[in-house]
Amino acid sequence: MRIALVLLTTLVSFAAGAQTREAGPWWPHAEWGAQDQAGASNRITPAKILEAVGLVRTGRVFEIGQVYERGMPMGGTRDYALRLVPAIEPAGTNRVLYNDEFLAAEVGQVGTQFDGLGHIGGEVRYADGSLHRVFYNGFTTAEMNAGTGLRQLGIEHLKPIITRGVLVDLPAFKGVARLAGGYEATLADVRGALARQDIAERSIRPGDAVLFRYGWAQLWSTPAEYNAAALPGIGLEVARWLVERKVTVTGSDTSVTEVTPSPVSGAAIPVHQELMMKNGIFNIENMTFEELAAERAYEFLFVATPIRFEGATGSPLRPLAIR
Repeated sequence: MRIALVLLTTLVSFAAGAQTREAGPWWPHAEWGAQDQAGASNRITPAKILEAVGLVRTGRVFEIGQVYERGMPMGGTRDYALRLVPAIEPAGTNRVLYNDEFLAAEVGQVGTQFDGLGHIGGEVRYADGSLHRVFYNGFTTAEMNAGTGLRQLGIEHLKPIITRGVLVDLPAFKGVARLAGGYEATLADVRGALARQDIAERSIRPGDAVLFRYGWAQLWSTPAEYNAAALPGIGLEVARWLVERKVTVTGSDTSVTEVTPSPVSGAAIPVHQELMMKNGIFNIENMTFEELAAERAYEFLFVATPIRFEGATGSPLRPLAIR
């Protein structure tokens, strides 16, 4: 995601009503309660995993994450720098030696990245008139931020994502190589793509991963084009459909997943708020689906296990689709 702190200064438009720290428009969570920090990963149950494993027929593994390297597209001032630590002199009678590396990066927010629930929030006015920066399940910046990481909603609270994956191939449905920058993928587009792929809409079940191909990974090697100001993506219509279907995670082959600029006048990345902040549904950015699309492999076992960095807002990721 290329927009960072700007979201935290964007006022979320809710009437004050009776909302307090204890109760507001999206908290406490109706399914998982006031103390939950795992969000929609709670839907990854043993039964869900067994169901998803049943999709594997050949054992073929598709890499759907990008390789991390210095020249990859990165938004804003984000950075990634890996340095080799020189090998030690050979030691011992066996003359052993080794290399290490030093990595400096916004490690949860560059490359293929898994957005955690402490990443996206919004400014909300409580009933007493005070303004608060609020995240998933009502946790606030004041109680979360510790300087050295998040006290609540760190990425370490997620359960591993091992589930059924469904790829929605929008360029194939539209008959184009890739969607145009700024194009909003509508619910009609999503339904049309699913029908073309012989996947029934009703088959999208709680806990699934629904991933969107826009064809944007074709531009990964040209960062200036990949990081264009106008990007294709879903809008609030599709986001609310994902909420209704109770998916665990969504994601795409762009840096935001949602259409940019937002068609909602004056809004900054409102789909992120709808999915993560309000509903605990995760977002994975900067994936690649070109091989899956070429093979028409639209349903698979999806494996995505964020690294358990205590207090982190996100995680690097090596997502896999297994057939």
